[in-house]
Amino acid sequence: MNILIQHGRVIDPANHIDAQHDLYIADGKIVAIDQAPSGFKANQTIDASGLVVAPGLVDLSVRLREPGFEYKATLNSELQAAAAGGVTSLACPPDTEPTLDEPGLVEMLKYRAKKLNLAHVYPFGALTRQLEGKTLTEMCELTEAGCVGFTQADHPIIDTQVLWRACEYAATFGYTLFLRAEDPYLAKDGVAHDGEVASRLGLKGIPAAAESLALASLLRIARETGTRLHIQRLSTAEGVELVRQAKQQGQAVTADVSTQHLHLTELDIGFFNTQTHLRPPLRTQRDQYALCEGLKDGTIDAICSDHSPVDDDAKLLPFAEAETGASAVELLLPLTLKWANNTQQTLSDAIARITIMPATIMGIPAGSLTVGQCADVVIFNPDEYRKVEAQHLKSQGKNTPFLNMELAGKVHYTLVEGLITYSTL
Repeated sequence: MNILIQHGRVIDPANHIDAQHDLYIADGKIVAIDQAPSGFKANQTIDASGLVVAPGLVDLSVRLREPGFEYKATLNSELQAAAAGGVTSLACPPDTEPTLDEPGLVEMLKYRAKKLNLAHVYPFGALTRQLEGKTLTEMCELTEAGCVGFTQADHPIIDTQVLWRACEYAATFGYTLFLRAEDPYLAKDGVAHDGEVASRLGLKGIPAAAESLALASLLRIARETGTRLHIQRLSTAEGVELVRQAKQQGQAVTADVSTQHLHLTELDIGFFNTQTHLRPPLRTQRDQYALCEGLKDGTIDAICSDHSPVDDDAKLLPFAEAETGASAVELLLPLTLKWANNTQQTLSDAIARITIMPATIMGIPAGSLTVGQCADVVIFNPDEYRKVEAQHLKSQGKNTPFLNMELAGKVHYTLVEGLITYSTL
């Protein structure tokens, strides 16, 4: 299938392209930009006039809920949601049931995702067996099965000797550890940021120090062992500053932030709005500002959706008992554009944070429109608004704090390996 995408504004931060060009696709690959290759005849032409043509989005954290939690979401429903959001490559955490700590489980997940052919799925392997923080997994075997990194998801490693050994092992083989910084004792039973809002609502708080103390320990161990470390979902101003200092000292560390934490604060909890019950919790306005500025100056490298669909019943419980998480993969693009607009960043800068930068962090061949690469493409209108409505979300989980909001950045087409996986037509 030969596809011509014409008259669009091609934005490819990886190759420093931002101009009106035609894009030529053949046999699932990008074969040319601007000038048609010799003998090219299009089987299908997409008119992208007034639209942006960009690399397919890359998301660093999408819970697909399979295997084990199909009542929350299915592989098919969440990959459909990814396609609707323009996401063509995604990483999924290992906190499934059973846990992704065996090569066979990883291979099965990749096989099922490949059959659906809606997005490239890159699993993170569990760093420890059953995510219990006690015994290291066989990282070499999991890598051979298709894992692109290792994580504990939201499960801490309390024993620092185990963490030290994990870092030594990862450093020896060049693996990246994707870890979230949170002291389990300071965060125990907490459900909101430890501040005025939590006190007023009678909710047990999680102090900002829970992140900064754990992060300081992670950074020190990674530095001592020479481990390449990626910090997942920063949420505090102190955390941003610690990462900034580590980078200035030349440490091999990267970081991401979720779309929710770029736009929401503890004040959005309102009167116990369980849609805002997230992990890490929403922080103060000062923290939100620091996250936005850290992303702007490059301290934070990428934006992720932290997509975590849950069933409706789990969000209808009292705030402290409700399950954490938000369905967010379909909103990754519009919320990233909103951040760029708020901080006066260019469209190219915004797209880089959700394409080439996360792809580079994971070490995968994605996030660009380089000739010869897989034709993973998103075509969208950055100025077209849509209302976020539960019935229109493709995800099985309808839980998002942004319900009924008008957001700009409507996806018109998503292509994976030259095949149209989503279209508004």
